[in-house]
Amino acid sequence: MMTQAFYTGISGLKNNSAGIDVVSNNLANIDTIGFRGYDLEFSSLFESSIATSFSDSDTIGKGVQVQASGMVQSQGPLALSDRSTDLAIEGDGWFGVSDGEKTIYTRDGAFSIDANADLVTADGFHVLGTLSGNISDDNVLTNQLDEVKLGDVGQQQQLRFPKTLTYPPEATTNAKFLANLGVGFDPVSVGASVIDSQGNRNNLRLEFVKDPLQTPPGSQYNVTATVKSLDGNILYDTQTGKVEFDAAGALRSSTLTSIDNNGTTVTIDMGTGYDGITSVNTPVMSGSSITDGIMGGDLEGYSINKNAEVIATFTNGKQSSVGKIAIYHFTNDQGLTRLNGSRFEESANSGQATFFTDENGQNIIGAQVRNFTLESSNIEMSYGLTELIILQRAYDANSKSITTADQMMQKALNMDA
Repeated sequence: MMTQAFYTGISGLKNNSAGIDVVSNNLANIDTIGFRGYDLEFSSLFESSIATSFSDSDTIGKGVQVQASGMVQSQGPLALSDRSTDLAIEGDGWFGVSDGEKTIYTRDGAFSIDANADLVTADGFHVLGTLSGNISDDNVLTNQLDEVKLGDVGQQQQLRFPKTLTYPPEATTNAKFLANLGVGFDPVSVGASVIDSQGNRNNLRLEFVKDPLQTPPGSQYNVTATVKSLDGNILYDTQTGKVEFDAAGALRSSTLTSIDNNGTTVTIDMGTGYDGITSVNTPVMSGSSITDGIMGGDLEGYSINKNAEVIATFTNGKQSSVGKIAIYHFTNDQGLTRLNGSRFEESANSGQATFFTDENGQNIIGAQVRNFTLESSNIEMSYGLTELIILQRAYDANSKSITTADQMMQKALNMDA
């Protein structure tokens, strides 16, 4: 039995030492972003039955062994940051990053846009995702996207974006005017800002002059439309027409329908009835206009939103998604192989990385992604220190049991002498 005490004590020392190593590693990474802690599970070795006067089924253990080392999968606390490229996954999932050879999985979302406009980790690993395909070879946005559809797992690539990107201008094709001309004979003008196909902002002006020869009921006006450059030095087109109102001042008809804006035809919409240009006996006020068309813009920068979309923002105020960060999932997260504090790789136990899908079979990220946020270690200091104290006390107890067994052995040997 004294020999068994040696084996039991040594077993306790060995396995409690392993537990201390695990808890110490957890505590050492308490400030590591995206860290996933580990717990050790212990089990008893074979037990031997002994006969005593107290019980017919008392047993004596042979010590303990490490049964398993399991990943703590609870959500780590979320901490606010000052960068939209700092991301935290709320729920299940992993970011994928690449060293150029293999995919590594992490909960550490401390990303940034580097000097080459690549989305990278702090140590230069490239973040994986789906590119939008809406950027031409000469770095012009081909179409505006609110969302990029996530591709298949094997199609994910390094998220690289152009350092310069242009939002192309969209020429004005329609201009609607709203104004009251009154009933007097003073000329009234209404203007509109229109964009041509080269991205220039020009001035479309309508001037209404009441016809000296009126034909009741109602009133008639001559209207002249001009398109000039903003500085007024270039006249692109001039068109004239006639406008008629009924006796109540509602617009009845207009012969002026369009004008050329440096190569683009702009439809002139004066409305119908009282929705647009009117001639009502009330004080004349400044008119207004509504036009389509968009000025071109240059890239201001990239950011990431809560849907894991990489958003390009332009100087004209427009935005477009140009990529989507992938969120990977595994059948058994416990089976992932740890590479370091917050990085893992897949294994036979974890299964292959997959994407969640919606009811239509479309790949989705399958989790909430928070920008301006980072996930802290999921190990609390108080929990780690408590576990460390317990394991240290157990280690000391096993050490003392070996010392006691040794003393008992020495006494037994001395008795034989």
